[in-house]
Amino acid sequence: MTSPDPSVAKKPPRRLGLYGPFIALGLAVAVWSFVWLSLTATLERRLNDLRGQPEASGGRPDWRGLTVTGFPFRIDVDFTGAAWRDASGFQVAAPILKTEAFAWAPDHWVASAPGGVTVTRPGKGALIVTAKVLRASLFQATAHPPRFSLEGLGLTFTPGPGADAFFVQSAAELHLHTRAGPDNQGAFYVELDKAAARPDGVLGSVAAGKPLTLNADAIYSRADAFTGATWADSVRAWSDAGGRLDVRRLLIQPGAASLDARGGGLTVDADGRLKGSLVATLIQAPRVLTVMADKGKVSPQALAGALLVLAARGAGPTVPITLGFQAGRTLVGPVALGPAPKVY
Repeated sequence: MTSPDPSVAKKPPRRLGLYGPFIALGLAVAVWSFVWLSLTATLERRLNDLRGQPEASGGRPDWRGLTVTGFPFRIDVDFTGAAWRDASGFQVAAPILKTEAFAWAPDHWVASAPGGVTVTRPGKGALIVTAKVLRASLFQATAHPPRFSLEGLGLTFTPGPGADAFFVQSAAELHLHTRAGPDNQGAFYVELDKAAARPDGVLGSVAAGKPLTLNADAIYSRADAFTGATWADSVRAWSDAGGRLDVRRLLIQPGAASLDARGGGLTVDADGRLKGSLVATLIQAPRVLTVMADKGKVSPQALAGALLVLAARGAGPTVPITLGFQAGRTLVGPVALGPAPKVY
């Protein structure tokens, strides 16, 4: 047995394997911190650019305070006194608006307004909207239309001082979705479920204390043409480009009465009124028309003529009918009930 040679120096233990993972982790944290700070700085710069643009360019946001947090995996942007306003005077304002996105998907945002929102309607005044839940998401913001969803649960609608009343006072649920489709098409879906209509309005009188349900599902062409500084400008540009709205379903159901349309093409005339036709099924139509006449929405002559048309279509409570919108008038058969619905 030989003894070790003391003249041979021992090699010091290699510590790279011990410290290497910590060094790599530190570098990764430093790089990701730089990326996160760059993303948030770019976002704040873009927000301030939007804040400084004129309202005539399509509306602009504003706020009193802005806080950016969420490191390391989210970007949370919380606003106080947030508002968006367009050139027509239409405005949506929220005392608190919370928004967030994952840092690796900064084009997909979700938002909530825990304090509700106030909608300023030009010529009609403020509408205060509160809800148990009021949230939205936005994805593909440059698409036509953007991929947008809005959900509200337990909503109330209260006019501000001196403002016009809204057609509903409350609703159990509100859903709104917009999507871009192929061939330059856009789609939207709107649902208002278990709503309480204003008692002194036509829908409230027809509903007689029962819930109101609204449902609209439609596809429209020339989606890229729907742009403008205001809603009216956007609709006008879309109409001038030959845009057409194809109704997949339109349901208006106050209580036991209903209008259920499942087909029809619509456009908008130069005065901002609907033009085209809807193929619909009406339930309790005579009662609805009588209420409209009592409210001054339909003349006695138009009521008498429309009742004759409905009687010719069938004697039961359910009547198939084509509703026409021509020359600014709403038609049941050849009878003009009144003005066509105004889009802007």
